[in-house]
Amino acid sequence: MASDSISFARGAPSLDIVDVDGLRDAATRAFTNDPGGTTAYGTSIGYVPLRRWIAEQHGVDEAQVLVTNGSMQADAFLFATGVSAGDVVVVEKPTYDRTLLNLRSLGADVRMVSLQEDGIDVDELRALLEGGTRPVLAHIIPNFQNPAGYTLSLEKRHALLALAAEYGFTIFEDDPYRHIRFSGEELPMMLDLDSGDNVVYASSFSKTVCPGIRVGYLVGPTDLIAKIAKLATNTYISPNMVAQSIVYEFCVSGAIDGAIATVKTALAQRVETLGAALREQPEGTDVRALFAAANERGVQFVKGTDFLLEGGENTLRLAYSGVTADRIDEGVRRLAEAYRSLAGTAAVA
Repeated sequence: MASDSISFARGAPSLDIVDVDGLRDAATRAFTNDPGGTTAYGTSIGYVPLRRWIAEQHGVDEAQVLVTNGSMQADAFLFATGVSAGDVVVVEKPTYDRTLLNLRSLGADVRMVSLQEDGIDVDELRALLEGGTRPVLAHIIPNFQNPAGYTLSLEKRHALLALAAEYGFTIFEDDPYRHIRFSGEELPMMLDLDSGDNVVYASSFSKTVCPGIRVGYLVGPTDLIAKIAKLATNTYISPNMVAQSIVYEFCVSGAIDGAIATVKTALAQRVETLGAALREQPEGTDVRALFAAANERGVQFVKGTDFLLEGGENTLRLAYSGVTADRIDEGVRRLAEAYRSLAGTAAVA
């Protein structure tokens, strides 16, 4: 294995696009402005000023917000509260691998619905519902879906809300990427379009501030958030007050706007570089063999099979946010070399 590893496996920003100075200043303000709140246990709802700031951003009551240790914790709390063994949960095909792991560990009956370029196939979902399937939850990643990268169209957002209202299931709008759009126009959240209590929304500061801060949140109906808050109390008493206080100071200072602009600019450059490099190289083979061959050359990616219940043997996900533009070409060169080393093995078109 090459000593200078290049990882396309994790969707986390590289250090050069993290506002380290801004975070250092925010930490100083956190301990100066609110040493008691920053260093105390706090409560299961999260750091109160940050909770209030998030509620203001979404135009909802504070009682509808719960701040957690990253959005994965938010996901886990929602699933643990709303999904029992045997319950049907609809997910996109493909979907985030950790979502599949979480749901399957709970014993959920996971139903994958095909993903199209404009989002989940609502006709396929409607047919499933009309056939008698009654999900308790539909997990949707509406913006820059992980791993496919697709965005749910406005028409389909409305269609999903209508189906949720008609058939009585909750839409889990898992939306960590909305703020890092670098082309096209922003679409409204289903949370905002919903006229009832059909949507629970989750997001994270991992992509806009930094992943190490581990701060995410849920927005949902007051009674559900209260129920999850009780689970959070029994799980960890309270989340990380230090991290949440730093995020609060970072956000209210306006530093978050500059951080988002930096990330957008860098990701736009990186995806252009990655796309150009990939267009010059061959594609299509057994992803398990390619994974091993690439690993020997110091390149990591995530196999497409990880995002599916079945299939995907000739697919893979390349995450580019953690790889600087000058390393992308080298990473793809190694990946192509790994592919060529498999010549003679059965390729899948």
